[in-house]
Amino acid sequence: MIGEILPFAVVVMVSPINIIAAILLLFSPRPVPAAAAYLAGFAAGVGAVLVVFDLVAEQVDWSSSDSSRVAALLRIALGVFLLVAAVKKVRKHAAAEGPAELGPRMRGISSMAPRRAARSGLTIGALNPKNIAMALASALAIGAAGLSGAQSAAVIAVYVVLASLGVATPLVVTLVLGDRSTNILEGWRHWLEQYNDVVMAVLYFVFAFVLIGNGIQKW
Repeated sequence: MIGEILPFAVVVMVSPINIIAAILLLFSPRPVPAAAAYLAGFAAGVGAVLVVFDLVAEQVDWSSSDSSRVAALLRIALGVFLLVAAVKKVRKHAAAEGPAELGPRMRGISSMAPRRAARSGLTIGALNPKNIAMALASALAIGAAGLSGAQSAAVIAVYVVLASLGVATPLVVTLVLGDRSTNILEGWRHWLEQYNDVVMAVLYFVFAFVLIGNGIQKW
């Protein structure tokens, strides 16, 4: 079961925008509390969306052929969504001139207090379209597996932990290395800003075909 949701958690985990926000918060007036609050909000948002989808999936009779076909169609639709998103990322990167620049909203993150950082994390975790799509794909896999309530809760917990690792990593590096982490975090931020579209396009292409192939197989 973990193997089925792992690809979806990875998409959320390595999303550059999520990680860049975490890095920027570590240059705020209260870096560790702000980054920790953002991480908590992000994990709560990611988990809340998956729980909602899982509760809906539990109401479906997965032994029905009609339900199985609907689930297969949803997987294929999500795969197509990722393919379209990948193409858009490639075109955006190809059309970019000069180094990537953060928007004003992202630049404002570095001045956030912990409470506002937590709200931002919750919003990004719950309302990012990529996160929603990956949560839906995961809920379909969990629902179709016929797990007990405790088993579903355990799988959801694993998904949230994996999906949050990317956001947690800059905070852990800061706690371990202290002031020595500054150059490392700056290097990560510049790299992620520069190759955001490339990283996500590759992931979208790979997991789009995973979803489409899975949907066709279960049709």
